[in-house]
Amino acid sequence: MTDQKSRGIYRNISATRIVASTLGVFGGLMSMEHGFFETLQGNHSPNSIIIDAIGHQANSPFQGSEPALTIIPNFLVTGMLAMVVSPIVIVWAAKFIQRKNGVFFLILLSTILFLFGGGLAPLLILVIASAVATRINKPLTFWHVYLSDNAGRFLAKLWPYPFIVVFLPSLINVQNAIFGNFFGLNIPNFSAILFLFIFGLLLLSVVSGFAYDIQKKTDSHQTPSKTQQTSRTRPN
Repeated sequence: MTDQKSRGIYRNISATRIVASTLGVFGGLMSMEHGFFETLQGNHSPNSIIIDAIGHQANSPFQGSEPALTIIPNFLVTGMLAMVVSPIVIVWAAKFIQRKNGVFFLILLSTILFLFGGGLAPLLILVIASAVATRINKPLTFWHVYLSDNAGRFLAKLWPYPFIVVFLPSLINVQNAIFGNFFGLNIPNFSAILFLFIFGLLLLSVVSGFAYDIQKKTDSHQTPSKTQQTSRTRPN
């Protein structure tokens, strides 16, 4: 009974909502990390509005590159603002993204975060989260039309595995961005290859999530209700 109930709850979860919320939270966490490293650079002015969140000091283990933009001419203030706005983005993505103006406020918060040193990579993640969020509780007509039945069922069965797998290379990419190498190894074009792999997994995660929600709705329409089943089996 408990197992059936848990499976029922799982099937009631929107994969589209999970993708949008999780990516929003992850983007917020990445921006918070950018802000932390910006504060470590202290009360100094950057040379331009395009900054590197990580200061390259001679004896520091942090030799990576995390590009960001800031309209505040001070590393410390920029980092503090990024660390203040990031938790708001995280909470909004986790709890309120599905609401009527949820996407609008996520875009607004993401823009503010970007202008306050939140970083370029987190912005990309938040843009994808916002785009996916526009499809929450929507009919997904485009995908339903252009995905064949076989492709849709196959992609629906893949969910949520691509979305789970994508976070390991994403964390490796964060490590590479902070330290400037892959656990001490300098691999040519590693960042570019890893980025393309992550982007491909993200795309597969989004599409398989859409396919799962489409398949779930299709199954619910095809399955007769308990009342109808009872009436059909009841003797005359």
